Amino acid sequence: MSHLLRRLKLSLRVGHLTASSRYFSNCIIKVIPCGTTLRDGDVGHLAIYSYVDKVIDCTQKKVPMELVKGIGTIGASHGWVATLKNGIVCLQDDFDPYASNTDPKRIPLPPLVTLPHCQTQIVTNIAMSSSSPDDEDCILAVKFLGPQLSLCRPAQRDCKWSNIRISDPSFFSSHVMYSKRNGMFSMPAAGGNYTASCDLGRHVNEPKIQMLSYPEERVFEDLNLSTGEFFDKEFLRKIDWKFTDWSCRMEHYLMESSSHTSETFLVKWSKDINPLDGKTELDKFLVLRIDEEGNAVYTKDFG
Repeated sequence: MSHLLRRLKLSLRVGHLTASSRYFSNCIIKVIPCGTTLRDGDVGHLAIYSYVDKVIDCTQKKVPMELVKGIGTIGASHGWVATLKNGIVCLQDDFDPYASNTDPKRIPLPPLVTLPHCQTQIVTNIAMSSSSPDDEDCILAVKFLGPQLSLCRPAQRDCKWSNIRISDPSFFSSHVMYSKRNGMFSMPAAGGNYTASCDLGRHVNEPKIQMLSYPEERVFEDLNLSTGEFFDKEFLRKIDWKFTDWSCRMEHYLMESSSHTSETFLVKWSKDINPLDGKTELDKFLVLRIDEEGNAVYTKDFG
């Protein structure tokens, strides 16, 4: 479990600038500058950490440094990076260490149209239903900060965006994940009490809601009842509140195992933020396994 939590902390902390490789046991941790090219300008080599071998491997795969700096970058999935410039989303395989170094792929998509009353262009993350956008069945999801979720099939000739308006504000800042188990894109609500799932079929206009059930003997309701947020008793006992005036921020992420069982996990990430400089001083993770009925059980064993 400690290996997974370290991987979670790395990939969640740097957000959209980190992409996992094809193997669950590897994680891209940084890009080391190596020079300049006529095509991409400043470039660097991918550095990958292996949780199996516990070594850092500086690969020969070159990546434009502007992607690392976050210029126009809105997310990454399966080694594919998504950029958004002038309303155009472009997919490129720069974070895939196995992709061609001399002939990188670039897939421009149709212009994104913002839904009425959705003025923001801030994106929380992206997710893909398969490892390659060239796959006819691949669906790309772009989750905006706010009520908009946009889906499209990059491989289709008449590719177009389907915009979903999410009315529940609990999902406005959620991160989206593709679930192989139900074949839909899923998001956790703020507080982690329920999830919403969308697809390009029957749930394109009305997300499927699943309530989550927590064991009563292990969980109690937070003092701030207005959020409906739940915390694990054992989790809270482990937290050392050094400074009572610090603010505590809880974020929720859905993840799914890469095994054939496709187990779903809810990750609760608690961060203590120092009000003097805004920096995170303490991180705590709580991981719960969610079954098909929505039962969320604290777990230490990921199989």
